[in-house]
Amino acid sequence: MNIVFMGTPDFAVPSLESLIKEGYNVVGVVTQPDRPQGRKKILTPTPVKEAALKYGLPVLQPQRMRSPEAVEELAALSPDLIVTAAYGQILPAAVLEMPQYGCLNVHGSLLPKYRGGAPIQRSIINGEKETGITLMYMAEGLDTGDMIAKSVVPIEDKDTSGTIFEKLSIAGAKLLIEQLPRVLDGTADRIPQNDEESTYARNLSREDERIDWSASSREVFNRVRGLVPFSGGFTLWNEEVFKIWEIAKPTQAGVGSSSGEVPGTVLHLSGDGIEVKTGDGSVLLTRVQPAGKKTMETSEFIRGGLMKKGTVLS
Repeated sequence: MNIVFMGTPDFAVPSLESLIKEGYNVVGVVTQPDRPQGRKKILTPTPVKEAALKYGLPVLQPQRMRSPEAVEELAALSPDLIVTAAYGQILPAAVLEMPQYGCLNVHGSLLPKYRGGAPIQRSIINGEKETGITLMYMAEGLDTGDMIAKSVVPIEDKDTSGTIFEKLSIAGAKLLIEQLPRVLDGTADRIPQNDEESTYARNLSREDERIDWSASSREVFNRVRGLVPFSGGFTLWNEEVFKIWEIAKPTQAGVGSSSGEVPGTVLHLSGDGIEVKTGDGSVLLTRVQPAGKKTMETSEFIRGGLMKKGTVLS
């Protein structure tokens, strides 16, 4: 039986490697094209491509999976089953109908909630207490196919998108290997999704990274950890971007706060961090990045003496 694996980021690598280590015949890998990375814009392969090459697997990197050329290349691998995990492109009907055992997707949410491209980040930003993996059959809609099985993963206050990505990547690989024999022998469940319970996790924009200080302390806290380690949150200080990479657990009352202070006001600076007023209390910034500078602990930043109590972050 020929399996083609389709995926792109680190999240997908454990699923690919688990298929290989369990002895399944992975005949090829499809991933996104190499992209320029870093300040020097060095063309960099995807994590899935790096893993595939390590195991000597053929790699396809079409710009558009919907193109006739890409479909033809994929068909030449004669897939009996296609497994996807965070591939990053919508598959056309010609691909979905190609393998006799169908197309499976390892999705990073508990469907039907958080369909779409940023389910992990949105779950944390929205303050969810748990997330998980859904193994599903793919359909033409966006994450609308029948579900096979789920695995629940708690979200703790100490978690960021980075830690949850790692936990879910491992949970996804495990669920895939557990359920694959049932898929192949025809005994796997096919549970239709309830569209009325669905939510959509659209990809993050620059505006999603902006901190709204009038929001609650918990909302500010959740937003920042939902953006770490990929972009971090940002505010404006002296009309320049001031990035926030870590916030201590939020509080409901700020040190020295008063009714006259607007949200975004710096209430207190200490070795513990920078306390900033929110809509219902305060948060303590513990890791920041001024414009043009490296990421640093706030204790290091405060020693520069450039930010003062009473400063308003906009």
